[in-house]
Amino acid sequence: MSCVKRPNSIRVNASREPAGLPRMMALAIGVATAGAGHAENSVSQAEEDTSNVIEIVEVFGEKNAPYKARRSGDLRRTADLAASPNTMTILTQSQILDSGKTDLKEILSSQAGITLGTGENGNAFGDRYIIRGHEARSDVFVDGVRDPGMTTRESFATEQIEITKGPSSTFAGRGSSGGAVNSITKQASRDYRFAIGEVGIGTDDAKRTTFDLNQPLSDTVAIRTNFLYADEDVPDRAPAARERKGGLFSVLWKTSEQLSFVVDYYHLQADDQPDLGSYFDRAIRKPVSDIPVYLQESDFLETEIDAFTVKTNYEFTDSLRLQNTVRYGRTDNGYVTTGARGTTRDSTDPVAPGAETFTLSTHQGWQKIDYFVTQTNVLWETDIGRTHNQFVFGVEYSNEDVENGVYNIDYLGATNCVVSGRGGVQRDYCGLDGSGKVVSNINGLMERRVNRGDADSNFDVQTISAYVMDTIEIGEAWTTFIGARYDQFHYNNNVISRGVTSEYDYSDGFWNGHVGIVRALGKNGNLYFTYSTATNINGGESDVGGSCGYGGLCGTPDQVERSDPERVENLELGLKWEFLDNRLLATAAVFRTTKDDVMESVGDAYSTLGTLNTGKNRVEGLELSLTGAITEKLSAQLAVAVMESKVLDAFDETNEGRVLSNFADDSVYLQLQYQPNDKVAFGGAYTYKSEMYGGQPDTAAGYDSAIGDYSIVVPSYEAVDLFVHYYPTDNVNLRLNVSNVTDEEYWQAAYRSGSFMYLGDARNVRASVTWEF
Repeated sequence: MSCVKRPNSIRVNASREPAGLPRMMALAIGVATAGAGHAENSVSQAEEDTSNVIEIVEVFGEKNAPYKARRSGDLRRTADLAASPNTMTILTQSQILDSGKTDLKEILSSQAGITLGTGENGNAFGDRYIIRGHEARSDVFVDGVRDPGMTTRESFATEQIEITKGPSSTFAGRGSSGGAVNSITKQASRDYRFAIGEVGIGTDDAKRTTFDLNQPLSDTVAIRTNFLYADEDVPDRAPAARERKGGLFSVLWKTSEQLSFVVDYYHLQADDQPDLGSYFDRAIRKPVSDIPVYLQESDFLETEIDAFTVKTNYEFTDSLRLQNTVRYGRTDNGYVTTGARGTTRDSTDPVAPGAETFTLSTHQGWQKIDYFVTQTNVLWETDIGRTHNQFVFGVEYSNEDVENGVYNIDYLGATNCVVSGRGGVQRDYCGLDGSGKVVSNINGLMERRVNRGDADSNFDVQTISAYVMDTIEIGEAWTTFIGARYDQFHYNNNVISRGVTSEYDYSDGFWNGHVGIVRALGKNGNLYFTYSTATNINGGESDVGGSCGYGGLCGTPDQVERSDPERVENLELGLKWEFLDNRLLATAAVFRTTKDDVMESVGDAYSTLGTLNTGKNRVEGLELSLTGAITEKLSAQLAVAVMESKVLDAFDETNEGRVLSNFADDSVYLQLQYQPNDKVAFGGAYTYKSEMYGGQPDTAAGYDSAIGDYSIVVPSYEAVDLFVHYYPTDNVNLRLNVSNVTDEEYWQAAYRSGSFMYLGDARNVRASVTWEF
């Protein structure tokens, strides 16, 4: 447990721009390291500085290295991060606060090796992540327990965010083809007493208030409360807006030296008026720039989350303990959003035949999630012969019940143009008038009347899992990690399509494993090799019913029952090295992830093929990172991913050899913090993502054979953020964040048709004051 004081007593060393990185990185580094030339060249042991203020409790952090976590908050990961045989990025509270990012989606989308995806028919449920080229929207965990469904997630109650790269089904169960995300929540502690409040305002009518209190009530009881209220317009896209209201209440009760309980209740309500961004112009092969805000006044994206958790810890001895986690949660999601598509007015249009314009479309759905999970782990540390072993024995039961449906919508607004589309010539809603100007009432054209309709999918999965892991120390130089897991599940889903109900009901089980070998290189370095697997079941994504291409059910009920699960294997060779008294961690890893038996929609060809498992793809690459305190005054989090993807086998053989959709070959994230004295700390962040191509998840990007190129292009982009802290008194911190300093217009993901492309936030400024009571 580390107590990081802001600003940190860390000294700085000047940093040069790494060769070969894109041009704008020089700006990020130059600003963040201004004045660094007078710094010392090494980190010395920092003395306790009582003049520093506003402590941030980094429970799993490294002292005097605010961006570096020592280990995972998942107790099943018994090794420190520097000694674990896998690639894992841990984002600390300090790093997240400095970044100025708050929603999990924006935090993760900036990280190297991670991109965003879009859903079928504009599915706008919550957050969709792609890790190392593979969908991870259902591979999100909270304190090691799966957080099912598509939701909006916030960081106000988060201790740290852990991003595991590569298959990890030994820990996660089904899914996790490219990796998984685990958020560690803030919990009550008897070791600290603090109350910290923050109030912020900014451009785009931004307002944000948080409060974090930890209070021991006795030697055995402590409480912790976190509250959030935030409201803002989407930068330069009003009336698009975001609102967040949330709270976390946690109680620790230690009944004896051996037994303790932690009970917490989490609530979040997110109310957005969402903006789906721009669309792809196939004529110029670029997204349309400076598109007007076309959302409709009735548009909404709503999430309400309630989760109740009880953790029981019992220590039999110093080397044997048990932990049980029980969680019940409920989430309600709903959205009605507006998309745009470029077209021309039909020759029969009475206003401007043949004029270029764009039409508006509706994307909508609702989802209700109820889930229950109980996970029990027994941790046993013992010597067997000449080896030291850290065993984890675990069992888990989960029940995920998800209803999906659509809204009944009436359009009361008058149409204003005639266009030709898939359904032939029809009247429609156009965003541009006959002269090419934005129509005066663009946000009120459709005048929708919305009512929730019936469910069209009832998804239920019950799973029983058992796993065993062992970290084995063999002498001083060798460590081996071995893990195996078996999941037995029962799947039921009633899918209603065009008034016809299809019941999918089947049971199956699968094994996954993980083997890692670590060779210590002196006291500071570790060389490792790892092999890990993952498994995806047919229909495993809860939000898409029978949409095969987006992780939903592939095939008829009989075909689904006979289908094999998708299999994922990962080989990885890596090196980790700690410098400067363990305050700085450098990592490098090369990997190859192969996904086989990929389920595809084969239609009538099933009778000939006899299988749905016709696809295979591969992602391989190199990941580099540098995290921690470079000098006493300079802290950094650097992540670089250089990858390539390839479809190896496909039902449609023309897809073979093509790249995966929404996949960035190259990506970089760099965040620096420089603290010249005890009153000031400042820095910046740089994000780079290379060009991507739109399409369905986990398969080839859309391709236009007529032009011999990919159909939908998401251009590469660079973005720079800046921040500064000032401490006027012992218990007050003033912080200023400027995001997207150069006001870059950039796009983060594209729907397969190009009918909408998510825009990144324009330049925005946020100022906040934090005080400790």
